Amino acid sequence: MFVSNPFAELSATIPPGVMQTYVIIMILLVVGGTLFDVVHKKSAEYFFANWRKAQDKGDRQVSGGEVASLAIKTAASEVLTSSEFCNPHRRIAHLLGMYGFVIYLISTIVMVFGYPTMVDGTPGFWTFLWTLGALMVCVGGYWFWFFIRADVSAEGQSPFRLIRADLFILSLLGSATFGLLWQLTQATGSSWAWIFLVLYLIASTVLFAGIPWSKFSHMFFKPAAALQKRVAVADGSLDNLPKPADRTDPAVRDSHSMELLKDAPMNMGLGIKREQPNHY
Repeated sequence: MFVSNPFAELSATIPPGVMQTYVIIMILLVVGGTLFDVVHKKSAEYFFANWRKAQDKGDRQVSGGEVASLAIKTAASEVLTSSEFCNPHRRIAHLLGMYGFVIYLISTIVMVFGYPTMVDGTPGFWTFLWTLGALMVCVGGYWFWFFIRADVSAEGQSPFRLIRADLFILSLLGSATFGLLWQLTQATGSSWAWIFLVLYLIASTVLFAGIPWSKFSHMFFKPAAALQKRVAVADGSLDNLPKPADRTDPAVRDSHSMELLKDAPMNMGLGIKREQPNHY
């Protein structure tokens, strides 16, 4: 599996131009679907309106250089390491799925456009990455689906219960799973190869064409929201939330609103995080 380029082997039956056209159409669907999602849900309009509103209520103006610095910190923390996840299992599963999908996607494009036939001689590096990326998606995705999802782990729902919000993760898992099965059966000459190819194409098409009905575009909105949150802390607007009380100030500590907490320790403990919520 790790040395087989399934797209090059398929070129003996389907012209490389057809595969390349399909990939281009999927890219256009991602762009178009994301733009439609932004306009339909008015997420960009809300984002910029909320940003301006926060700036008006902030204690100070954040300079362009500071925003750039916060953007770098956001990319290094929330984007590259998913630091917002408190649950380490959820964080690892998310990172496996995210990096696996990126590797899987890039290696697909490279193999389809750079090494579309057996004559081109695909370097083992790219076939290895394609297989590894798909396996990472499967490990992270199935781990999340069967053991980490809140409605399964905390609410006791069946892992086979499906809702529209599951479209993204299921189509992604379908693309990676059927892609691996297609690669394996094609390399071994099995008659199942064409069946898995059809399932792979269906899952991949749903993944990239179903953006308006899935959480695919969430990966573009999430970094922007994380950056806006950091800027809100930097300028003091705090997303219109009340500022934390300074309990070291006697005037604040002895006020009526802080009366019940004035003798409480500064570190209140884990609270709701102390116990895994398995009460179904």
